[in-house]
This record gives sequence, C-alpha cells and structure tokens, in this order.
Amino acid sequence: MKYVIGVDLGTSAVKILLVNKTGEVCHEVTHAYPLIHEKSGYSEQNPEEWVEKTIAGIAELVSVFQGDVHDIEGISFSGQMHGLVLLDKENKVQRNAILWNDTRTTAQCKEIYAKVGNGLLLEITKNPALEGFTLPKLLWVKENEPEIFSNSAVFMLPKDYLRYRFSGEINSEYSDAAGTLLLDVKEKKWSEEICSRLGIPYNLCPPLLESYECVGMITEEVSQKTGLGLKVKVFAGGADNACGAIGSGILAEGKTLCSIGTSGVVLSFEKQGDQDFNGKVHYFNHGKKDAFYSMGVTLSAGYSLSWFKDTFAENEDFEQLLKGVDSVPIGSNGLLFTPYLAGERTPHADSSIRGSFIGIDAAHKRNEFARAVMEGITFSLNESIEIFRNNRKKIDSIISIGGGSKNPVWLQMQADIFNATILKLSSEQGPGMGAAMLAAYGCGWFSSLEECATEFIKPIQAYNPIKENVEKYQTLFSIYKQVYQQTRDINVQLMEFRK
Repeated sequence: MKYVIGVDLGTSAVKILLVNKTGEVCHEVTHAYPLIHEKSGYSEQNPEEWVEKTIAGIAELVSVFQGDVHDIEGISFSGQMHGLVLLDKENKVQRNAILWNDTRTTAQCKEIYAKVGNGLLLEITKNPALEGFTLPKLLWVKENEPEIFSNSAVFMLPKDYLRYRFSGEINSEYSDAAGTLLLDVKEKKWSEEICSRLGIPYNLCPPLLESYECVGMITEEVSQKTGLGLKVKVFAGGADNACGAIGSGILAEGKTLCSIGTSGVVLSFEKQGDQDFNGKVHYFNHGKKDAFYSMGVTLSAGYSLSWFKDTFAENEDFEQLLKGVDSVPIGSNGLLFTPYLAGERTPHADSSIRGSFIGIDAAHKRNEFARAVMEGITFSLNESIEIFRNNRKKIDSIISIGGGSKNPVWLQMQADIFNATILKLSSEQGPGMGAAMLAAYGCGWFSSLEECATEFIKPIQAYNPIKENVEKYQTLFSIYKQVYQQTRDINVQLMEFRK
C-alpha cells in the first residue's frame, strides 16, 4: 500500500494526515503553536515554530507507522491564507509573520484605494482591499520598517515558507497568491500594474506553480529529522479554503460547500475567471487547474456558539448546551440573534458592527437562546448564498462540514434556511485531506482530482428542505436582514463610548 501526507498549517496548530490509496486516514497528528499579540490588533507568529512543529509531528507519525516508510510517496501542504513572511537575500526570515487576523493595516487599505482605485482593484484581483490580505501588510512594513523592507528579497505565504523549508525551493501557487491582492486572478500572473502603483518591487513576488505540481524532493535534513525517505515528492499545495474545497469534492459547476468552524464559509465552484460579484464575495483561484471559487465569510460562526457556551454554560459540553433545541419552534419563539461578535465580512465588510439578541421576552428559556444562535449563524451564511443566487448561480445541494455538520438539528436547519439539500460526508478532514489529494494526484495515483474525489469522499446522509419550514424561514430571514441596518449606527456610537 502506498501513502501520502497532507499537512494543514492552521492558525493555532498544524494538523498532519497520513492517507492511503483508498482515502483512509491511517494516522493523524496535531501540534499547537502560539500566537504573538504585541499590541492590540497585532497578530503574528514565528515561522520557525511552523517548521519545528511540523517536523516533530511527522517524526511522531513515522514512529507509529507500521509499514515500510519508503511507501510514503508524497507530501503536500494546505495553509492559513494571507500571512506575510519576508526573506532576505540569504533566504533568512526578516521578522515574525504577520497573520490574516492582524488588523493594523486600515491606513494601508485606504492607500490601495487611493492609488489603485476600487474599479481597477476589483478588475485585476476580484477582491476588495481588506486588512487581512497580504498587500496591506507589505505596505505597512514598507512604511513602518523600511530597513526590513529594503533588505527583503522575496515575500512568502505561510505554507509556502514551510514547503520551502522541506524542499529548498521558493515558490507560491495560484490559490494562495489570489489572497494577496497582488495576483491578476483571471490571467494567473502577478500584477505589474498594482506593484508599480504602490511601489512594490516586482521581484519580491515568488515564482508561481499549479497546486498539484512537484517542486522537488524533501531535503536530506528533513529526511533525517522526520525519518521519511529521501525520495518523498513535495507538491505545491494550496490555500486552506481551496484545499478544503478539494477535500470536500467541490470540483465542478454546481458544487457548493458550507463549512462552520470558528468562522463560517460558503464556497462555490466557478468554472470561469470573469464572473463579477462586484467585490461582495471573495473570488479566488482554485487548486484545480484553470478553475476558481467564490466565497462568502461569516467571521463569528462556530465562535458565536462557543462564546454562548463559555458565557452561559461554562461547565457543560455542546451536547448538553443544545439539548432540547429540537423542541423549540422555528424562530425560537420570536428571538433573533446576529453573529457579529467581531464585526462581519459578508455581505457587510464592517469592523464596527456587533452582535444582537432581538426580541428577548421574560418567557424565553436558555434552549431558545441556543437555537436562536444557531439560526442567526445560518442566516448570516445564507446571505452569501443569496448573493450567489442573485448572480444566477444554481445552488440546490450543499456539502456541510465542520461543527455545523455534527448536529442533525443544525443540518436540517441548514436545509430549510438554504432551501437546498444538505449532504453530510462519511469522513471529514477538510484542508488536510485536500492537501493529501493534491499529493495523491501529483503522484499519479489518479488521472484527475475528480477521480481521486470519487475514491476518497463519500456522502452518507442527505437532509432535504421541508417546504413549510422553508416558508417560515424565508419570512424570518427578511426580518433578520433588517437588524444590521437598524443597529449599525448604534454600534458605531457604542464603539466611541467604549474608547
């Protein structure tokens, strides 16, 4: 039996999967690493932590592997998007990586709009200028740490740096590059126009590859430290959301994914690079060649439910917290929740908006509040689906992964609010599985990613929308959408009051 390794470099931990030719996860290892918050709004990591924890995790995985280590043929990487790693001419890291959830770059986003313009930015990159993206981080370093900027020879994204340390080769690939605001998404090349307008040296941008391309073999040092054979092929890999799409089989027109983790994502396959959502949703290159995906984001999806548990049921698990929500009627007896605990992304790119419970009555019980939180999260995700449908996308079935797929009440709720069939997978490994699939395809196990998905990914249960429930939720959704407009100014005033 042959094997591949999928590495998912997350924000808080690296997850490593050993997968065989049938898609079975034979071993799984997770190693955590810390975030660095030097100031309010700053979020950084030491890239060396990624390398050390990944090598330690693979060494641990190899130590319990029962087969011949030379049967492990390839390794590929998924990773947190948008993070900035700067290397000098000797390929040494210049500073801590600035991560996707760092919010120090509001001024730089304004600079991008001033020098590039909203129209040209959307035409080239398909995305608005947001603090999380890579380009604003580059501009911040240029302005605030000019010596580091002038000494920089290349910028890298987190998983690309990790792959460099495994292979010795410096590259990026299209799905992660699409999240920098420097890539011409349709033409699949770095934008000289944007670099020129913002004073970014074009040679800071690394060479680009397809996600399934082999960059070389692991280095002798990595082989010695992990126990892997020297002939393990290293593949480019992809951004976490692109790999999550691959790992869930989102590889053709009409395929849509709903992932409810800390944040929530609705991701839909796009065949063409010229679909125009006017910046209302993200639009990135896929890990599949010459394909794309559109994506709406709810910043506090699963986080809203975790917050509710930690605040009102600290010593209970989620099963206890959600006990009885199935007996609560649709609409939680007139209680609405908006999941804006840390601002919102889609359809409202608003860092000031905050969450609300609307309609609280003295008769409301805790299980009604819990159901309202679940419904509010799902309504927020449905705003992304509404944007897709308003742009003539057909969405009639959705694969659900993450925390939202673990509760049957929530799965039926998604079917009714989204008015689509919800599919639950037999085994759900997300981005790590997508990385493993890119390695499996790259190693020649399958003739296409679609063939690999047929072998690796198995839906086991379908939840169909119930007409009566759909109608009730459509009425409630129209009320939910009013809450943002009605509370936006109030939240701005409260933000000022808190200062």
